[in-house]
Amino acid sequence: MSSDTDVSLSSYDEGQGSKLIRKAREAPFVPIGMAGFAAIVAYGLYKLKSRGNTKMSVHLIHMRVAAQGFVVGAMTLGMGYSMYQEYWAKPKP
Repeated sequence: MSSDTDVSLSSYDEGQGSKLIRKAREAPFVPIGMAGFAAIVAYGLYKLKSRGNTKMSVHLIHMRVAAQGFVVGAMTLGMGYSMYQEYWAKPKP
């Protein structure tokens, strides 16, 4: 009975860095989506000064749409990759 508890608690002994690395190996497109989102937000903040006659709200909406599009694209690629691994790349028994 105690062995069941030890197995379930072993995941709590994992550090934050090793947990992030393990999760990134399981789903590699999640960190790519997060990095792309951060890059687009940083680019939007950088371009905020030179937006010209564009209203602030329009600029922010464009940046939000670009960031969301990148994340959705990364999620779509991740799902395609997972489906490929699960259905086509598996060796047939």
